[in-house]
Amino acid sequence: MLKFLKNWTLPIAMLVGTLAYLVFAKWTFLAPAKPYIHEFVSFIMPWLIFAQLLLTFCKIDIKELKPKRWHAWLLMIQGFSCALVVGLLLLVPMDELGKGFWEGAMVCLICPTATAAAVITGKLGGNAATLTTYTLLSNLLGAVWVPLVFPLVEPHEGLTFWVAFLKILSKVFPLLLAPFLLAQFLKHYLKGVHQWLTSCSGMAFYIWAFALALVMGQTARSLFNSDFSAWLVALGGLMACIFQFALGKRIGSMYRDRISAGQALGQKNTVLAIWMASAYLHPLATIAPGSYVLWQNIINSYQLWKRQKASLDKTP
Repeated sequence: MLKFLKNWTLPIAMLVGTLAYLVFAKWTFLAPAKPYIHEFVSFIMPWLIFAQLLLTFCKIDIKELKPKRWHAWLLMIQGFSCALVVGLLLLVPMDELGKGFWEGAMVCLICPTATAAAVITGKLGGNAATLTTYTLLSNLLGAVWVPLVFPLVEPHEGLTFWVAFLKILSKVFPLLLAPFLLAQFLKHYLKGVHQWLTSCSGMAFYIWAFALALVMGQTARSLFNSDFSAWLVALGGLMACIFQFALGKRIGSMYRDRISAGQALGQKNTVLAIWMASAYLHPLATIAPGSYVLWQNIINSYQLWKRQKASLDKTP
């Protein structure tokens, strides 16, 4: 039973989150609880992301982190593709749909690599170590880039750019980098706690599943409360997903690390992306990373199936 749940965690979490929204939307006697649930999700989501990253980074040995040339290419793509979308948003007048579409694509581009990407990379026959290194580097880039560009495309009323920048930086930077710094501190000064967290590293998977269910509830709310425009924004998430997987694999092929580079650029921390979009961007923008959950896992499922099929074909 546990094996079944683990193998089907993704669709189960997505289904639970969607059904939970439908229950609260249909049963009117639960209406008084809705504001409290929204506050609960807003409060707990950063802590879930922090816990997931901390458990993941506790497994990392900093001596094994070796930057590769393709890391630099992917970081430039992650940063400059986001900058191009920002330029488009600033220079071209847009309606609400246009803003939601491009802001959604932007957050899908700048979002760091998922911590679970190393697991998929290993199953596909890639180099999990180089992927882990890029995960840390992409978190560093996102921690700086997000506070810089988000106030430009979605100004906060009554706040100057620098005030908004510092406000977002104070929330995003610690969320992305503090887990790594804390993991290294515990490793050197509180080894018992570090060893215990390392032994519990498998809990990161279940924390991710719980967070995924919560964000799917938010995504379902955005989809069901919107018109056809919501599905167009989801198309932006699909375009960003295909673009990043394809380009990552292309660059990785140049350095004989095709699988790792493809997963590094294409597989995103969608829980983080949805939280950032819902906190700082246009309401429609959350739909793009919400749909990205589905798109990237369709691609991953296809890749895993293709590799498994190839292995069976080679078996005499």
